Amino acid sequence: MNVSFFGELLQAISERGRALLGARERRAADAARSENLVELAEHLLSGRGEASGVALAREILSRYGELTTGPRIAFFEALAQRFGPDRDRLETAIARWRDAPTDDTAAEVHAASEPRRQELFRRLNLAPGGTLALVRMREQLMDVLSHRADLGAVDDDFVHLFSSWFNRGFLVLRRIDWSTPAIVLEKIIRYEAVHEIRDWDDLRRRIDPPDRRCYAFFHPALVDEPLIFVEVALTRDIAGAIAPILAKDREMIDADKARTAVFYSISNCQRGLTGVSFGSFLIKQVVEEISREQPKLSTFVTLSPVPGFAAWLRQERARQDSAALSDADKAQLAGLDRPNWWRDPQLAETLRDPLMRAAAWYFLRARNSRGMPLDPVARFHLGNGARLERINWMADDSEKAIAQSHGLMVNYLYDLAEIEKNHEAYAEGRTVVAASAVQRLLRPPLELVPIAG
Repeated sequence: MNVSFFGELLQAISERGRALLGARERRAADAARSENLVELAEHLLSGRGEASGVALAREILSRYGELTTGPRIAFFEALAQRFGPDRDRLETAIARWRDAPTDDTAAEVHAASEPRRQELFRRLNLAPGGTLALVRMREQLMDVLSHRADLGAVDDDFVHLFSSWFNRGFLVLRRIDWSTPAIVLEKIIRYEAVHEIRDWDDLRRRIDPPDRRCYAFFHPALVDEPLIFVEVALTRDIAGAIAPILAKDREMIDADKARTAVFYSISNCQRGLTGVSFGSFLIKQVVEEISREQPKLSTFVTLSPVPGFAAWLRQERARQDSAALSDADKAQLAGLDRPNWWRDPQLAETLRDPLMRAAAWYFLRARNSRGMPLDPVARFHLGNGARLERINWMADDSEKAIAQSHGLMVNYLYDLAEIEKNHEAYAEGRTVVAASAVQRLLRPPLELVPIAG
């Protein structure tokens, strides 16, 4: 008998058993931590003392920060299942309103229908750093929403409260320049979502020269955390490509000689505030700010990416009954399948017309299930009253832009005299207000008819 073999086998079984026991113990400990956190939340809601409430809120947020993924989801489940409206109170309030429909009984129905977790979030917000902790908590909730629809009500309550807490009236516009504290500048580099900031020198080229500007919204509760920021180039004319704006050796101009302000990058910094809209306020306030500083500016445009165009075009090319593409266009667009097609000038030129026609269709005709333009950037700017001014061919040849938009970028024009009218047209009928040059792209090319002779 091989004693050594059986000894090793028993040792392996023993170690496996201890591992399983350890895993069970860890799961039990995780569950206990999650349950204990729920008990503390109940205690926070039942308490009345402000000082003790602040201390308890801090303790809850501290313990939440130590949770791993499993217990964190269990906590979200408890928020959804155990911290909704008080059903008994709500039924009583509804019965009283039916018996006597007055302002007082209606107010009681309103108060009773509010989920208890909203008041819990308000009390957690009293802790030092509570606002940022709740924004981060929502980020973690968003990570699981795609496969946990039952937690959607908790997310709705976050958005409801954040929409009030981050109301435009609380936001502060600050110019970002080279004298801005380094802790903020580091976050500008990190949060840039459109055109990557490669290093500190790259950042300085974007915020320090006299023909460059950067502005950000801040909230008093998040002192050194920008919420959203916009980078602006002051130019003579409307920019049709991003490379000249970001070039290391570009020729700077005197700000007084600029006639155009180009908003070439808008980045949301706090994912936990998704759904809380303050981007439109940022653009409009920056326009006012720059106009006061540089009164000779007369044109305000964006140079925007088209993040969904390539994916949409791929679907249309595969569709047998595409209304956007003719058979001839599909045949020409097959050139997109060749590696590095944009580096072949002759091939790229054959793709130009069908791509531009397809892009015009994408913006002017393509709609999602809600009847809105497919492109998220278009929805943002059109909803703010901008006009689709120009589609720019090969405006960005970066790897990201080629993959997302085949190199196209667009200009949205903010005409101060037309903003309200454009906004109303979009809000009421989802009308895409576009310049005639864009509309002309949609027209099919004239067929050449042979002359009989």
